[in-house]
Order: sequence, then C-alpha cells, then structure tokens
Amino acid sequence: MLTHDQLRAALPLALDQIDLPGFGPKISGKVREIYRHGDHLILITTDRLSAFDHILGLVPYKGQVLNQLAAFWFEATQDIVPNHLVATPDPNVAVGRACRPLPVEVVVRGYITGVTQTALWYRYSQGERQIYGIDFPDGLQKNDRLPAPIITPTTKARDGGHDERITGEQIVAQGLVEADIWQRVCEAAIAVFRRGQEIAQRAGLILVDTKYEFGLDADGQVTLIDEVHTPDSSRFWLADSYPARHAEDVEPENFDKEFIRLYYAEHGYRGDGPPFPLPPDLAVQAAERYIRTYEMLTGAAFVPAALPAAPRIAHALAVWRSGQGQPS
Repeated sequence: MLTHDQLRAALPLALDQIDLPGFGPKISGKVREIYRHGDHLILITTDRLSAFDHILGLVPYKGQVLNQLAAFWFEATQDIVPNHLVATPDPNVAVGRACRPLPVEVVVRGYITGVTQTALWYRYSQGERQIYGIDFPDGLQKNDRLPAPIITPTTKARDGGHDERITGEQIVAQGLVEADIWQRVCEAAIAVFRRGQEIAQRAGLILVDTKYEFGLDADGQVTLIDEVHTPDSSRFWLADSYPARHAEDVEPENFDKEFIRLYYAEHGYRGDGPPFPLPPDLAVQAAERYIRTYEMLTGAAFVPAALPAAPRIAHALAVWRSGQGQPS
C-alpha cells in the first residue's frame, strides 16, 4: 500500500476536472464527468470528495478506487440485476449503456446511524419515530443493527440543493416511478445489499448502508447504474471491533467517508452554507481508508495508476474509441 508520504506527495496531482474535445458536451456531477457517446455513457471518476451535497476537496487515487471497486461489484451482482457496465478502458473510466435514470436515489440501511440531515439516526435523535414512512420504536441507540434491511429513498438534489426524503408510496403516487417498476427496484436493491453484506462479512467488514441508482435501458428493463458499494456510496465498519465499541458507545472503525462527515459535524458543519476546505491530512487519511477498503473487499493489492491522470485517460479513451470503429 502507498505510504502516507507518497499519498501526500500525490495531493497536487489529484484529478479535479478533465475536458475531452471531440467527445461531445460534458455533464459534470459531484464526482464524475460524463460524456454521451452514441448509445454509451463515458463516466470519468475524479478525485473530488463530496459530502453534505458539497465538494469538500480532492483525495488522491479516490477516483481510481471508486471506479475499480464499482466494476468489482457490478460483476459480483450481475446475476441479481442487469447493470450498465460495458468496459473499463482506464482505471478512472467506465463505459456504460445509456439508460434513463429513475429520479430517486434508493438508500438501503442495515443499521441506524448517520449525521447528515437525511440520515436515519439524525432524524431519530431529533425525536421522529415515523421516518420514511416506517415506524421505529423508542429505545434505539446510534449504530444499532436493524432487524432487516430497509429502503429509505430520497429525491435527487438539483445543483446546490439537498436530497429530500420521500416514501415509496409518494414515489408511486407522484408518478415518479411506476408501481411495478418500483417493486422490481426494491426487490433488486435488497438482494444486491444482502449480497454486499455477505461479501463484506467475508472480508472482515460490515456493509452498513448504501445508495443505489437505477435506470431503464432501451428495452425498459430495470438496470443498476452509477456505482455500487463504494466508500462514497456506502458505509463500511470493521466487523471485529464493532460489538465492543458499540457496547461502549464508541463510534465504529469506519472505512468510508463517514469519518470526514463526523469531523465536519464536530466542527459545526452539517451542510448549511459553504463548507470549509478539506484539510490535507484528512485528505490523506481518506485516501488510506479508501485504498484499504478496496484491498479488503477485492482481496487484491491496489496498483496506483500513473499520474497525472488526465493525459492517461485521454489516451485510453482515444484507443477505446478507435476500437469502436471511429476516428480518434
């Protein structure tokens, strides 16, 4: 694994943005740069770190970890639900089938936790007992395991906005997703989450909760898109230490960006107004945790790609496009 000093030296080379002339107009998401290329989407995962619906800073190699880990999970769950992935021509790049995304984010939770304003524990700690249309009993403690995984959907925030809570009944009633499609989405989400929990458990981790995005392909088939079970879209805890730490009311050892959310929350920031910049030492710690998570889940050593990433990505995509029978 890369040393602390190597990761700190890579901070100035972290990938923020990339422009690819000749690939058409670009859509910039919180973390990904997206190009439409015929019937495909080219998704370039940058090193931007997003939390509280804001970009906090850059984490070296984060984009590579997310992209390669998502590819691992797409393969591990393709027997449950089709996914969009077609190719990974570069460590930071995924090519997927273009789908019509559903206008909701499908959050599956196995534990009651979280500090953001849509998080289950945050709402519960404010006194709410019916959350996302689900009734919760009194007496729950932060980081308790739930009897079974639950789905707590949110709307997709517009630029500068926040994700908003919504129930499955509201999703169907408002015509956001048809009832039969929503049922298929929920069934697939729970099944993929349980598969993720099984694989994480074998790796010594707990898959706590996660966010999925689904779309409909050209044939109207429900398709898993975006990313799966990455440290950006999921919480992971170290399994061995969880019982003792939970009994002592100590935060679990996490291998995702939750420690950054906690750091910001402890310093008085929960998403209102512009955030303070991500401290360099925190960025390096995040890189270490992301890489460790990748290695634990996949069982493979992380091989850092050459930096800077932008020229490498441009070359890889030119080669990929020429292989599609189009001029580079």
